Amino acid sequence: MRRVITYQDIPPSGELQVPVGTVITPSARDLAAERGVTIAMLPADQIRSLASPEKTVAIGSDHGGFRTKEQLKPLFAELGLAIRDVGVTEETPVDYPDIALQVAELVASGVASRGVIIDGAGIGSAMAANKVPGVRAALCYDKATARNSREHNDSNVLTLGGRLLTTTQSEEVLRTWLGTPFGGGRHAARVRKITEIERKYAKEPK
Repeated sequence: MRRVITYQDIPPSGELQVPVGTVITPSARDLAAERGVTIAMLPADQIRSLASPEKTVAIGSDHGGFRTKEQLKPLFAELGLAIRDVGVTEETPVDYPDIALQVAELVASGVASRGVIIDGAGIGSAMAANKVPGVRAALCYDKATARNSREHNDSNVLTLGGRLLTTTQSEEVLRTWLGTPFGGGRHAARVRKITEIERKYAKEPK
């Protein structure tokens, strides 16, 4: 049976990957064009984005984090998580804000529940990602900071320094971050205050 994509399946932004042979309704194509969503038809075995948002992690890196990104990919499959890899696919220099924006938008739109961005130091990507409303990006460099960023701050994007951490260290941070739930309680009130600051300084829509 062929899958049918309707307008309800079109995400707010980014890319929608569907198996070859999928039927796209006219209303879905129109809405995708309106939202700037790219519909990519791929062989079914190449698609990982059909998992639920709760089980999907957006991931990306610049040239400084490319090797670490590739080395960490198997961990997601081990934990039963699908990934949306926005690149890069080689170590050719790129601008980290472009990658950070793509990952942050996938998280903010709800396509992915969390995101991971890796550049040389992890600092610039955190700054860029945090400009996107709804994103709480945290630069973590050990298990303690990873645990704190989730339990206390409900971070939904993790940034890593590919040139500052070994692969083993990066994996420890990532495992801890993915495995730590938000603590809620008194922390929830503080996270709400972060959101209030974000809303206060948000630009009025044009």
